[in-house]
Amino acid sequence: MPIGEFVPLVADTLFLGNDLLAWLLLALGGAMAVGNGLALLRPPPKAREGDLPRAPVGRSVVMLLIGVVAAVWALASLAR
Repeated sequence: MPIGEFVPLVADTLFLGNDLLAWLLLALGGAMAVGNGLALLRPPPKAREGDLPRAPVGRSVVMLLIGVVAAVWALASLAR
């Protein structure tokens, strides 16, 4: 394949296809949900100086719910 035919082929293909935004949203939402859920379920055994002994429950639950909504939305977008 000559280089002239290869360059347009590479320029027309997107990384992870046309669903890149949905995949990124799935990764971000999943990370938010898992991270905040683990922060609530398993606080550090000993808080360092200046750190809270536990994660703030209200803020963590809100961020967990936002992450779940984002991940479900991304899954629905990918399933279409």
